[in-house]
Amino acid sequence: MTDRGDKGTTDKLKGKAKEMVGKATGDRRKEQEGKTDQAKGKTKETFDDVKGRAKGVGDSLGDDSSRDR
Repeated sequence: MTDRGDKGTTDKLKGKAKEMVGKATGDRRKEQEGKTDQAKGKTKETFDDVKGRAKGVGDSLGDDSSRDR
């Protein structure tokens, strides 16, 4: 996993903590910020996964073309 994926995990954990604090204190805004941070973290992890898969496909295509020579 790259730095972006690690950052995604951090955002998700930070978001979960904010959400829990918001629920415990009745602060709906803090709770919503937490949910937003969690969604942002999931997005970063998904982007990182797609980027890795695209690189793998590119590497595979590059390997096939070198065999044809």
